[in-house]
Amino acid sequence: MAGGTWTASEPKVRPGFYINFQAAATAQIGGGPRGIVVMPVKANWGPVRQFVEITNEKELVDAYTASAANGATAYTEIRFALLGAPRKVLGYRLADASAAKASITLKDTAATPANVLTLTTKYETDRPFKVTVRENVVDANKYDIVLHEDTVLLYVFTFDKGASVADNAVAAINNDAGNKWITAAKVAAGNGSLALVSSQPFAGGNSGISGITNTDYTNALTEFEGITFNVLTLDGISDSSLQASIKEWVDRVRNDGKKALAVVGGSADDDQDVAAGNARSAGFNHEAIVNVTVGGMLDGISYSSAEIAPYIAGLIAGQKLNESITYHVTPFEDVTKKLTNSEVIASLQAGSLVLVNDGEKVIIEQGINTLTSLSEDQNNQWKKIRAIRVMDAINDDLLKAARDSYIGKVTNNDDGKVALISACKQYMEKLAADDVIMPDFTVQIDPQYHGEPPIAAPDEVYLYWEAAITDSMEKIYSTFIVR
Repeated sequence: MAGGTWTASEPKVRPGFYINFQAAATAQIGGGPRGIVVMPVKANWGPVRQFVEITNEKELVDAYTASAANGATAYTEIRFALLGAPRKVLGYRLADASAAKASITLKDTAATPANVLTLTTKYETDRPFKVTVRENVVDANKYDIVLHEDTVLLYVFTFDKGASVADNAVAAINNDAGNKWITAAKVAAGNGSLALVSSQPFAGGNSGISGITNTDYTNALTEFEGITFNVLTLDGISDSSLQASIKEWVDRVRNDGKKALAVVGGSADDDQDVAAGNARSAGFNHEAIVNVTVGGMLDGISYSSAEIAPYIAGLIAGQKLNESITYHVTPFEDVTKKLTNSEVIASLQAGSLVLVNDGEKVIIEQGINTLTSLSEDQNNQWKKIRAIRVMDAINDDLLKAARDSYIGKVTNNDDGKVALISACKQYMEKLAADDVIMPDFTVQIDPQYHGEPPIAAPDEVYLYWEAAITDSMEKIYSTFIVR
């Protein structure tokens, strides 16, 4: 359904629910949970240019393996996102034109051997698969096809010998629910036998990682528009031109009603230069872009801010509506750069999200986005991640309610308007009960458009909302009198 922002000078063509948020002088905005992170990744296994839903580390390993070889990022970066406890992560494997599945063709035992069976990996990969064909040691009437990854035994497929041996092998391999690695195709019947081989490698496979460019990432953004998610992040990429494309995309889709946030970071070198990280934040200056400028150490390994950005994305996605990530304790053992007090202040003023080591643990200093220059319809609450998430949550919830229950279904008369207002008030009451907003909210038909004579067309309804939304306690000032 169409949605997004609206202006009085730009009538909408598509039926839909259009909502603007404008700052009231006393409004305080809170935040909300949605839970879905999307991330383009590089991997040597898994479906290419398809979404894979991951909720835990086992699913991650099953989908992409735990390998970080040859530039693979899926395991490390999705694992970081999972540490933030989102509802789920949607991985999207990128690959270049060289990506190819590996295969091996098995022969029969004729004097002039014929090709009878081709084994092909399920995904484009450079994993070192090998195959052994042997006679089953228990039943002389059966063959085993043994699959290895390098020297690690993965699986054994057992099937009958005989004239239909190729068909038997195909059935044993393709119909095995435990088979995660290969498919089989009959080439010819042959003489009803298979030549025995030992540890023969698959050939022709390529993970398609080495030639991935920014274009692959920007093409993925087009696919992301068609799915439901809340926070976008990259797999450790700090390229400035790609990040600029991310900003343009986020700005466009948010204006079209898709309320996505993005979390990015910088290189290890940039993390050592506070000014460089802050300059990156200034370049974004956007309420829906979070820029991490300090890296972290985990299990003795140093990671750049771009590499830990998925953790921040997962954390943002996993927070409840009435929670903030300010002072949230992270899993990191240390930071890659310890900021001075003045550097922390400069970073916060620049819209940079920083991690600090408080002497006992690594915490997030403040849950802010990169917005520093406010428009006339914004106030300082727009600088808070929590605030933006609440507005996004309300937008998404109302879009769904309008689509499911009102657009094209309710007559636009007084009774219909009363029903709409009643439903909106019930929604706001639920937010108030959850300490997301204060209970003294207003939802009403906007008299500016529904006065006498009415400006609104017969198929239009204009609503006026006002609410003071709770915020987290972040600054505590106290006076201690010593007597």
